[in-house]
Amino acid sequence: MEFRYYMPVKTFFGRNCIEKNSREFMLLGEKALIVTGKISAEKNGSLADVKKTLESVKIPYAHYNRIKPNPSVEDVREASLFARESGADFIIGIGGGSPLDAAKAIAILAVNDIDDDDLYSGIYKNRPLPIAAIPTTAGTGSEVTPYSILTYSRISNKKSIGCDSIFPAAAFLDPVYTATLSSETTINTAVDALSHAIEGYLSARSTDVIMPYALESIRLIGECIPELKEIKVSDGAREKLLYASMLAGIVIAHTGTTAVHAMGYPLTYHRNIDHGRANGLLLYHYLKFLEPSIEKVNHIINAIGMKSVDEFGKEIDKLLGDKEMLSESELELFTKTAMTAKNISNTVPLPEEKDIRKIFEKSFKR
Repeated sequence: MEFRYYMPVKTFFGRNCIEKNSREFMLLGEKALIVTGKISAEKNGSLADVKKTLESVKIPYAHYNRIKPNPSVEDVREASLFARESGADFIIGIGGGSPLDAAKAIAILAVNDIDDDDLYSGIYKNRPLPIAAIPTTAGTGSEVTPYSILTYSRISNKKSIGCDSIFPAAAFLDPVYTATLSSETTINTAVDALSHAIEGYLSARSTDVIMPYALESIRLIGECIPELKEIKVSDGAREKLLYASMLAGIVIAHTGTTAVHAMGYPLTYHRNIDHGRANGLLLYHYLKFLEPSIEKVNHIINAIGMKSVDEFGKEIDKLLGDKEMLSESELELFTKTAMTAKNISNTVPLPEEKDIRKIFEKSFKR
């Protein structure tokens, strides 16, 4: 047996975990920059809790609330200038994957004057600012990963920064903050977490120490599927989903993602399909592609509490509803784009271009 395991994020989970662990912020720096989207952090109460907690330990802060969905390199460069001007020496990211990923890139650029190639290199002269991550969706697991996914116009796609120096120093997971999410967002983010756990379990980089995390995440999400199909999701299910998302984040921090994410990125970039939904639309036929040669597919189906890959496909279809249509030119472009992504190499067996094309074709109406 041989493996690498590294998880440096000090993690706090549970109701009121920010207030209960207020002194942790004092370990990060003397002035905070809070990074959020426009309104969600105000709506769910997380922003108010963070501000109140910072004030209680006498840490001044500035607030940047202009992070867009699927933030671009240009967006985080603008935010990093604000960070420098504010004098912040640590970053607090609050939100779904977009604000958390943006916070990591801002932490890099606030102390490094570098071009885009160097930004994506993962090697920096000055260590990025410390980061506290507060997820308000149960999907990305970004609070425990060393990745920042940004829209990169140069390649007309999304691209990942990956380096240990952008692991958050601390993560605060309070399931209460997910209670205001719409049914659609709850489903899409849960499917995103499921995709992380499945891809991580099947990845060429998967190890014996990580696979139990993946299966437990899959099991928990499977238990929540009946509620996800209803309009109202209980507090208990939301807690399970947030925990499952965190576990799946730990998984991909070690394994990376696979062909599903490589294929999902152009769907988000070119068609503006939500990231989690894009992955979910591909999962069934991805598993069908792997099923004949990979016994681990059966482990996944058993963990999620289903009898077959086909049953899994039907349940995912019920969750996600009517599928988008792709034109012939989109199929060609998205296939070629996916084949250039580095996470394709994590897929076992390694797909050829014709295999990726076939998964796209079977996953979408034409």
